[in-house]
Amino acid sequence: MTFALVIGAGPAGLMAAEALMAPGRQVVVVDAMPTPARKFLMAGKSGLNLTRDEPLTDFGAQIASNGRDYLSTDAGTFGPQAVRDWAEGLGITLFAGSTGRVFPMGMKASPLLRAWLARLRAGGVELRSRWRWVGLEGGFVFDTPDGRHVLQPDVTVLALGGASWPRLGSDAAWVPILTGAGVSVAPFRQANMGFRVDWSPAMARLYGTPVKGVAIRAGDHVSRGEWVITPDGIEGGGVYAVAAPIRDGQAAHVDLAPDLDHAGLARRFGQPRGRLSLGNWLRRVLGDPARVGLLLEWGRPLPDTAHGWAARAKALPLHHAGPMGMARAISSAGGIRSDALTPDLELHALPGTFAAGEMLDWEAPTGGYLLTTCMATGLRAGQAAARRLQSAAAR
Repeated sequence: MTFALVIGAGPAGLMAAEALMAPGRQVVVVDAMPTPARKFLMAGKSGLNLTRDEPLTDFGAQIASNGRDYLSTDAGTFGPQAVRDWAEGLGITLFAGSTGRVFPMGMKASPLLRAWLARLRAGGVELRSRWRWVGLEGGFVFDTPDGRHVLQPDVTVLALGGASWPRLGSDAAWVPILTGAGVSVAPFRQANMGFRVDWSPAMARLYGTPVKGVAIRAGDHVSRGEWVITPDGIEGGGVYAVAAPIRDGQAAHVDLAPDLDHAGLARRFGQPRGRLSLGNWLRRVLGDPARVGLLLEWGRPLPDTAHGWAARAKALPLHHAGPMGMARAISSAGGIRSDALTPDLELHALPGTFAAGEMLDWEAPTGGYLLTTCMATGLRAGQAAARRLQSAAAR
């Protein structure tokens, strides 16, 4: 019986295990955490966004992968429709929201995960919890509740995640192990994160307030998603969608009225103020306390003409004090460099060992892009590992 090892029980690792399971084959998934897919479950607490309802070309354009096609698998592209077909095959009913995001009908991640784990167990996959990979000495070395164990699999898929949300298991502790083995790893950086803002005391009344109906522009990138004003800064999907260019130094501006052109907004600002306070007058023009607060916070010195107000509101500088820390980032950029991998995601330095998911050097915005790509790379690595086993058995 051949032995396939998967290290990491997140979406990429579980997808690799699914591709590997077959009669006469031992497939073992090990994970350092007490239960599998902790980050997957946390991400799905407010609604599991599996993928997008959009053309494959548009979807793929959102994935920054140094020219690699990380959606490609043996059966073709594992894109949005393939994810939907896969989930529905587990008995999960899906729906697409008005923004194109695809969710399970019940919104939660746990029913899908339960069905997925049941399929894997029925296929003979064994899951071992609290197994932490600590080295490569005569095999894959693990610290476990029963002491140190060394495994010598025929093939291995690494799916240990990146460096974000370390309390859920993605702590990048694997980096020195792989670099010591000659694998080139790009430094990790925050991705899909918020930004710190040193708010004035006047903004305290808006903490926790959602910002809707605005656009953030950073170079060629535009986001119309919702975000939130917090005591530490700004967070939420609308910020995450343009976080990468802002992190990399691109100046960002907020359009507080993206559905109005400059002339139309100037006409609104040209209405007589009368005896209204500045705040009430701006609220009448902009229609939202959060937008008013941001304009007063980031728009100084304040304009004194209707056209000046319109120009400021259409291109309000987004002042920030840098990205939130890695512990609060949704994902990370960086990881195993493309040139350290074969086209099948096998490590040049460790033949028979494949890698998938956020361990690889790519990034994508939230909204289904991250999860779909993690699953696609897991499937691809698992398929390649299975081919390796089949080829060895045929010799």
